[in-house]
Amino acid sequence: MAQAMALYKAGRYTAAEAEARALAAGPFRLPDERFAPLALSIAALATGAQGRHAEALAAYDALLPDFGRIFGTEHLQTLKLRSDRAQTLAALDRHSENEAECAAVARVAAGGTGPEMSLLEGAARNGQIYALNAQGRHPEAEKLAREALAAPPVSDRLTLVLRLGLARSLNGQARHEEALAEAENADELRRSMSEEQRRPETGAVELAVATAVLGLGRDTEARTRAAAAHDACLATFGPEHRRTVEARGLLDRIDGA
Repeated sequence: MAQAMALYKAGRYTAAEAEARALAAGPFRLPDERFAPLALSIAALATGAQGRHAEALAAYDALLPDFGRIFGTEHLQTLKLRSDRAQTLAALDRHSENEAECAAVARVAAGGTGPEMSLLEGAARNGQIYALNAQGRHPEAEKLAREALAAPPVSDRLTLVLRLGLARSLNGQARHEEALAEAENADELRRSMSEEQRRPETGAVELAVATAVLGLGRDTEARTRAAAAHDACLATFGPEHRRTVEARGLLDRIDGA
């Protein structure tokens, strides 16, 4: 299990998926019935990271009843699975469902204790922010992002994604100077993080900056940033991943202007 997760964190998603599926399939079995579902949840994470979002969602849907039965509906592991599933809904453009699920997970996690629950609550709030932005509800997203950022920081990565969510909301309101400032703050934080910590957000800062400078009329710089985002996402996640697709769309928009 540790090996599968280490492969995932190292960005070796194909190997992580294979390792996790082998663990779940056996023939070796631990007497603990949690083993196979937890291994399959790692496989689902790795599947999504490769851009196979529909397949990942099907895996999460199949696992949810087992997690609820084994751990309980409000256990950290079950809530994390729901949060990961919600991120997959976002990748499939099912934004209203993502918003509702993230809000539900955040409410339950807010009643929990310990740093892991706090981190989970923050991750769910970030999912809400993404969903609100995707639905064009940028002022609501901005408000939620600022509230989350005002809370005591839980992790650098969470702060990073919240800043990027805020930048997205500001770009959506055509407040591009403010969005660029937030994206630059996010970039400074990213540079202080380890490669493993920042890998899941590959290309995200460049996309935020590209969108902001495009809005400021700096088309050449925007294209350079968007191309860098696309190349990085393509190398890390593959062509079907939602961020790779977003970067390709921004490039097409710039080239077609």
